[in-house]
Amino acid sequence: MAKRIHAVVTGRVQNVGFRMWALHRAEAQGLTGWVKNSVDYRKVELEAQGDDAAIDDLIRDLYEGPPSARVTSVEVDSRSLDEGDDFAFHMR
Repeated sequence: MAKRIHAVVTGRVQNVGFRMWALHRAEAQGLTGWVKNSVDYRKVELEAQGDDAAIDDLIRDLYEGPPSARVTSVEVDSRSLDEGDDFAFHMR
């Protein structure tokens, strides 16, 4: 089964390699979607779609982040599946 999520990660998550780290984690799980810095310098946003277990693994990973990050919160909500995503995760 597949699902799609939108997540907002807050904390020290910009200028610490968080987007690239998230991109590699998502690619390793075979997910599609995107990751970008929010206009609020303390947040990173992402959308990911794929296998339920892979999405759950990515969400767990987001709470930790790369070694230089300090995640204070992760807000996740469900989205409608998008059949148009046919790329390996990318940064915006």
